[in-house]
Amino acid sequence: MFDLDSLLIRSLREDIGSGDITTESCVSADAISSGHFIAKEPGVICGIDIAARVFALVDSKIEFKVNSSDGNYVTQGMKIAEISGPSRGILTGERVALNLLQRLSGIATRTKMAACELQSSGAAITDTRKTTPGLRVLEKYAVRTGGGTNHRFGLSDGVLIKDNHIKAAGGITNAVRAARALAPHTIRIEVETETLLQVSESLEAGADIIMLDNMDTQTMEKAVKLIDGRALTEASGNMDSKSLAEVAATGVDFISMGALTHSVKSMDISLRFI
Repeated sequence: MFDLDSLLIRSLREDIGSGDITTESCVSADAISSGHFIAKEPGVICGIDIAARVFALVDSKIEFKVNSSDGNYVTQGMKIAEISGPSRGILTGERVALNLLQRLSGIATRTKMAACELQSSGAAITDTRKTTPGLRVLEKYAVRTGGGTNHRFGLSDGVLIKDNHIKAAGGITNAVRAARALAPHTIRIEVETETLLQVSESLEAGADIIMLDNMDTQTMEKAVKLIDGRALTEASGNMDSKSLAEVAATGVDFISMGALTHSVKSMDISLRFI
């Protein structure tokens, strides 16, 4: 089970170390401050309650008021939250709270952009396992907040036979047969393919999902016709550099984007004292 508090405490310890030297040296222990969290660019908010929890762990006397909940779209200049309480506690928790809020909001915003491109299609946008170690649960939550869907959470959630598995197993057929013999009937088997020949072999082997990896749209369209509904299809590979609408037009069921989490730009949010 995911333990949010443990993650936040580790993050605070990493940042604070033996103490917040700057704050403790120039801000008196009885100082009280208040401020606003302000969106410096438009985007989808995600992680606002996580930010609130950071401050609660630092000092229970800090009050945090949410103005924009997760999933809300905000414009530049909007006040998304208000904070008040002991100045030292607010300043000490500020960076960890902002880092998580900005990161998750960036993921949610990028996912919303991708989902909007697919609005008139039958394809769904999904993430990958290319997440920040230790933050996968939060980053995949941000994808859902932005309107995307989640691929498997970890290696135990599903069978995904990739190129190196195929080589190590001695071919697609061998790999699928071995996986089918071991995996429970409740788990789907997905195979990564790069050519139409591999698509055909995956179909004959009985794959449930066929990933069309780094194919151009013409080849993807041929692959979808070849599969003809006998397996689900997933387009993958540098999707961030392609027109998602054009990829969806090939008829694929899913489009997976590692860029949703591995190289997304954090949303610009700041805390300003009044």
